[in-house]
Amino acid sequence: MTDLLESPLRSLIEMSGQTIKCPCCGGMLVSVGEIAEATCDSCELTFGSENGIPQLFWANEWGSSVVDITARMKAFYEATPFPNYDEVGSAKELATRAHRRLFAHLIDAQIPDDAVILDVGCGTGQLSNFLGLRPGRKIYGTDMCMNSLALGEKFRRQNGLSNVSFLQMNLFRPVFEQEMFDYVISSGVLHHTSDPHGGFITISALVKHGGFTVIGLYNKLGRIPLNIRKVVMSLTGGRVKLPDPQLNDRRLSELRKHVWLMDQYKNPHESSHTMDEVLKWFEEAGISFTNSFPSTNVGGSISDSEILFEPRSPGTRTGRFLVQLGMMIRGGREGGFFLMFGRREP
Repeated sequence: MTDLLESPLRSLIEMSGQTIKCPCCGGMLVSVGEIAEATCDSCELTFGSENGIPQLFWANEWGSSVVDITARMKAFYEATPFPNYDEVGSAKELATRAHRRLFAHLIDAQIPDDAVILDVGCGTGQLSNFLGLRPGRKIYGTDMCMNSLALGEKFRRQNGLSNVSFLQMNLFRPVFEQEMFDYVISSGVLHHTSDPHGGFITISALVKHGGFTVIGLYNKLGRIPLNIRKVVMSLTGGRVKLPDPQLNDRRLSELRKHVWLMDQYKNPHESSHTMDEVLKWFEEAGISFTNSFPSTNVGGSISDSEILFEPRSPGTRTGRFLVQLGMMIRGGREGGFFLMFGRREP
């Protein structure tokens, strides 16, 4: 395989083994000689790279009916990459931190070693790099923010993860063929876009039939405690100490607390969603529910032996409401964040 630093776009095309599409017109990108560029064989646009990262972002054309917040979000995360690599310099340190989180531990244990994975809106690429610690996998991490991607790419290079590839891409204008991936993961991304539902429909088409998708969003009820704390912060100018579990965790560095504060309290745009809403998205995209964090069933709990990708009942509408109400009552430790897993019909 060509080294990503020598010719990132050519390496991306070779690594995928499939067509990489022009984000503007959908034509095929063709590598150009030995340089880190590729040209569309249809519209003849040329794309380059920066610091080992292919630059394949193309802006949306929303029309007057949608307020485009892409530029604001891009500027925010360029200035405040999330999450950071504070205290994580080696593969061992990344693995240790990730395995402390049940979601990361389970997903790593249950995704096969030969899986092809797309991490959409990967941010600084910690999940991509973590999943890439198993060399048989092939992982693509995409984001629109070069500053965030640069942190992931730096870690990738330093730890020799040749099976991980980062690229700048707009999730609404993917450069990959449909049905290319065994797993498509979008954790904490869609709620920062102008059209979360439309974004989900776009990226779910990239999953193979029989493949899996993982979606993480803010929950309408679970987010209420943090939204109240936002109001308090705004009214007091930040002078009142907020009862936020992350900000008051003495184990976290000041840098990690600052990044959490910016991402959760000063983010320029977010939306929140319900479990029932995501189940409707799944149905529309031909995806069957398999599991969720937290469980969609009242009294259900997620243990380290939980199976994420086997079909199960999503419970009842009343039960799901009570689960989400419980997220609110517990104060939304993770900012009211929830995850849902599904399998695209074979």
